[in-house]
Amino acid sequence: MQPLIRKYIPKTEKDIIGQEENLKQLKNFILNFKNQKKNSALIYGPSGTGKTCSVYAIANEIGFEVIEVNASDFRNAEQINQKVGNAIKQQSLFAKGKVILVDEIDGLSGREDRGGIQAITKLIQDSAYPIILTATNPFDNKFSSLRSKSNMIEFKALDYMSVFNILKKICENEKIKHEDVVLKALSRRAGGDARAAINDLQNLTQGKNELTKESLEELSDRNKTDSIMTALNKIFKTTDLKIAVSAFDNVEEDLNEQLLWIDENLPKEYTKPQELAKAYDMLSKADVFNRRIRRWQHYRFLVYINALITAGIAAAKNEKYKNLVEYKPTGRILKIWWANQRIAKKKDIAGKIASRTHSSKKEILKSTMPYLPVMFKNKEMRGNIISQLDLNDEEAEWLKSQVK
Repeated sequence: MQPLIRKYIPKTEKDIIGQEENLKQLKNFILNFKNQKKNSALIYGPSGTGKTCSVYAIANEIGFEVIEVNASDFRNAEQINQKVGNAIKQQSLFAKGKVILVDEIDGLSGREDRGGIQAITKLIQDSAYPIILTATNPFDNKFSSLRSKSNMIEFKALDYMSVFNILKKICENEKIKHEDVVLKALSRRAGGDARAAINDLQNLTQGKNELTKESLEELSDRNKTDSIMTALNKIFKTTDLKIAVSAFDNVEEDLNEQLLWIDENLPKEYTKPQELAKAYDMLSKADVFNRRIRRWQHYRFLVYINALITAGIAAAKNEKYKNLVEYKPTGRILKIWWANQRIAKKKDIAGKIASRTHSSKKEILKSTMPYLPVMFKNKEMRGNIISQLDLNDEEAEWLKSQVK
């Protein structure tokens, strides 16, 4: 099934709700670029407010081509000059004009992004085409030169009624049964993020095409999984170490579960053998520190573990992978649970023998349990064993199943 966020990506200005004044300002900047005092516009605001899709919607309406580059893919000034510089020099063959979109400049914060901001600033000065930058928070001191060269356009978080109107249109088109009161509750929970709201709507209605109050109540339980998905996305889909290192800050899963999630999904994301090997080296070192914590209670190692499984794994790749990966929980926990269930009866019986022989359960499991099924073959001995150990029906049945 096609993701709804792709199916309903805005094609025109009318499709974008809640940012009318910003759209006018942005469209004016693009159409009257040659008369502008500044060669770039910096769109900023929370995620899911329509920053990137507004650029595409306006360009689509006026017949302009969009050349998009993602700032998080840049490693240094040379790469920026190559990617953005080439886009500026090339003329548009099939469109009236073009817009250069540099998305997510927040990604220009890694230690290797030397000269990156200065390079973009220089390209803005020399550009013959409008350059549009997007950011979540552009007010870091390092972005001061970009701010001074740009028209600042703030996209504020959408009010819940704007989100509701977006979801309402989707529900009508997709014939999703719903009550407005439930849809409004879902809209409020999104916190102004339309993209998150659409994803929640699809997750809650998939397979049944109906949004119910009961399914909405399940959303809080799913938020835990959603948060781990977001964390994995921050690690796997960025080369910016500052973004990666904060991936698990708001994730409720404990450390062991975090390691299992990464272990399960890492080979799906990293397809280059050398980069996968580097990433697993980081993960294995984190596991070593985790064992030392369990053994010696040295909790100061936690900071090393977090750095290894976030920034360490993010730094293992040279650039962001473009492929879309559906992250899934590990099946290992379930396998361990089944294994524990299989040996639970064995341990219970060993414990009863240990208490009557004044031995340790570990010793009984090693020295006695391998031979107990053999003795259980004899009917007389079987009755004595059940009687003396006070075995219940399930334990007796388990022992009988071990007789070969």
